[in-house]
Amino acid sequence: RGPDRRGRRGRSRIKRAAALLPLDMAYDLVEAVARTAVVESQLALIVIRPDGSSEDYGIVSRKVVTTTGVGFLVDAWQNLAELENMKYHALGTGSTAEANGDTALVTELTTEYTGNVRATGTTTEASATVFETVATNTLDGTPGAALREHGIFSASTVGVLWDRTVFAAITLSSGDGLQSTYDMTASAGG
Repeated sequence: RGPDRRGRRGRSRIKRAAALLPLDMAYDLVEAVARTAVVESQLALIVIRPDGSSEDYGIVSRKVVTTTGVGFLVDAWQNLAELENMKYHALGTGSTAEANGDTALVTELTTEYTGNVRATGTTTEASATVFETVATNTLDGTPGAALREHGIFSASTVGVLWDRTVFAAITLSSGDGLQSTYDMTASAGG
């Protein structure tokens, strides 16, 4: 389902809800929604095997950023943090559902990565309103690790969690890499 289809469904729901309200409240609802700016994210994953083969899992999740991530953004506007540091990709085996209050992965891998640190993403502007970071975490330990979570952080170790995503288990062996493409889209209010 593309963004246009989701957008049409959302507008349809707002129209139905507004029809049930007194006219002044319906107007206020429509105006509030029209002024709302939205930040949405998506994560796509590709497994890269040592023999050069790959398995494309496509987009595994669409979610929103965490509360600590939003706080980091506010700090960056005050020049207290560097927003361009939100490019470190972490993997974990935790399966607890995402929550906007998350501050870390549930069970992050640490020494299983090549170099024992999170992969540093390459950052790009996928379009005028889309920030993108792409990285590959390669495992050098824990054969058969069933990965279930991904996070974008502000540092190669510790740091602030911008976004946490949980997905269906993907099992990697030593030498396998998981390429993650994280896109954050900001849509202006009306």
